[in-house]
Amino acid sequence: MSATTMLAFVLTRYGGPDAAELREVPRPRPARGEVLVRVHAAGLNPVDYKTREGMLKVVQRYPLPAVMGNELSGVVEALGEGVTSFKPGDRVFARMPKGAMGALAEFAVVPEKFQAKMPASIDFNTAAGVPLAGLTALQALRDELHLGRGSRVFIPGGAGGVGTFAIQLAKWLGAEVTTTASPRGRALVEGLGADVVIDYTKARFEEHLRNMDAAFDLLGGETLLKTFAVVKRGGKVVSIAGMPEPETARKDLGRGLLLSTLFWFASYKIRAVARKHGVSYRYLFMHPDGAELAELAGLIDAGTIRPIIDRVFPFKDVAAAFDYLETGRAKGKVVVEIKGASG
Repeated sequence: MSATTMLAFVLTRYGGPDAAELREVPRPRPARGEVLVRVHAAGLNPVDYKTREGMLKVVQRYPLPAVMGNELSGVVEALGEGVTSFKPGDRVFARMPKGAMGALAEFAVVPEKFQAKMPASIDFNTAAGVPLAGLTALQALRDELHLGRGSRVFIPGGAGGVGTFAIQLAKWLGAEVTTTASPRGRALVEGLGADVVIDYTKARFEEHLRNMDAAFDLLGGETLLKTFAVVKRGGKVVSIAGMPEPETARKDLGRGLLLSTLFWFASYKIRAVARKHGVSYRYLFMHPDGAELAELAGLIDAGTIRPIIDRVFPFKDVAAAFDYLETGRAKGKVVVEIKGASG
């Protein structure tokens, strides 16, 4: 690569695995309020392959070609005008702006307000798996479900990327946590603090649970529909895998009547089941937040939460990393190591 170019994983069209490729692209420059980061690692999330497939075009349509990736860790390389919170050489991690992406590259520009100093106690690969999943869990459990001491929360699918953070953060907030896991995932979720673990290969959670105060749905589909029956009347279910509802358009996306109406129809069945059980339903699109990232960094350095990384792939194998993520078998986060990719 030259001094003005970099290697990046670029979405060229919407579609399957061959819709994105590694290619040389111009190196970005930080604008006012932005930081140029030399990327060491990037985390992968289901939103990445859903974006590639075009499943989220109604919410966010990117001008193509576009560099993919939504979270990163790295070192500050240069500052845009007006940046005061960071200096070159700082170790940082960030959730990229929703309308930009750009983490799967050797360099990325990140708004100052969306990043924080990396936890001192972990390496770059581990830090790269924190921002999106960690912020999602924190915002769902604390800001939406308002968990506190003595709350009883159901988190189906607790061994995945968001789930591993959610179990630990729920315990930090004082809640009693029930989750589902396979035999392979049981030891992991128990080690993270889950109080009750239901083996979904042998038992149906809806036959064992009742009167939960809240639920954080990570799986969608039939699991979400059955979850409403295990939450007490007046309780709340927050999902990141169901269908968005009107509040999602207004509160999370800042959009108007058209998208709110679309989400009203799309979520009608889910909201009807929720009403039947006297439970409120909310779909959450998390938002980048540097201050909350700094809070997560403090919790990690204090040993309160422990990021779980399933596998780390070299940048040249980023396509294989996507394939692995899409199998749904990962226990914790999938990360792509980027630093040194082009020699």
